[in-house]
Amino acid sequence: MAKSPDAFRTIREVADWLGVAAHVLRFWESKFTQIKPVKRAGGRRYYRPADMRLIGGIKVLLHDEGMTIRGVQRLLREDGVAAVAARSPELDPDMMVAEAQPAPSIAEVAREAANENTQNPTPRPAPAQPATQGVPLPLADGLAALKARKAVLKSLPEAQSAPILARLRKLQAGLMAAAHG
Repeated sequence: MAKSPDAFRTIREVADWLGVAAHVLRFWESKFTQIKPVKRAGGRRYYRPADMRLIGGIKVLLHDEGMTIRGVQRLLREDGVAAVAARSPELDPDMMVAEAQPAPSIAEVAREAANENTQNPTPRPAPAQPATQGVPLPLADGLAALKARKAVLKSLPEAQSAPILARLRKLQAGLMAAAHG
């Protein structure tokens, strides 16, 4: 299944796109503070398309044009990130950003899957969940959103929903721990 055009990419996908080893990307991240991938549980890195363009430009400058790390750092300071990112090779068509089209939510994807796998073309909407009392507002909103997504996923066949529900339970536990810790 193909990823959404604006989906985050793993370090392996970015490394394969550029033709470098993953440890090279981690090294560049230590040398160029402008590279800021999203880090999730366990330290896994996820790169946005804008991150990929910057890294692509750095790769061109270092490997193809023979600049030094200090030279690229100076170029980033003087000309900015956009100038370096402009040197990046084209992203693969499946990695292009659809700026005007946001990625579908988990609930939308779950509804589509439910429509494909049931006789009833419109599944019941998830019931609205009240904010958890005593939890700071942003965390309470996150918990309510997770609970709503769980309700939608429970309408799917178990083989499809089990891995997603397990991940949602972990996220919920993390939010609860953050709220009380």
